[in-house]
Amino acid sequence: MHVTLVHIHVTPENTKAFIAASRANHEASIQEPGNLRFDVLQSPEDPAYFILYEAYRSAQDAAAHKETAHYKTWRQTVADWMAEPRQGIPFTGLLPDVD
Repeated sequence: MHVTLVHIHVTPENTKAFIAASRANHEASIQEPGNLRFDVLQSPEDPAYFILYEAYRSAQDAAAHKETAHYKTWRQTVADWMAEPRQGIPFTGLLPDVD
């Protein structure tokens, strides 16, 4: 399982719009072949700080996600709302075993 934790800080005035754009990306992403999970998490201490938890069966499935129209739309939509560059940290998912 290929997991990426994407850390995102948006400018506070764009928090609601970021959530709306991320909801649309989430709803399409969970329909992708190979997607196991796509969670949008918001910090209770800093409402402008988010983590996207993206789990795919393989690195190829995760790479295919970045070629979808919904991802490209999300990326373009939220680009100017970033307080700092987003950071994606890859992990190998061990449990649950999805094979």
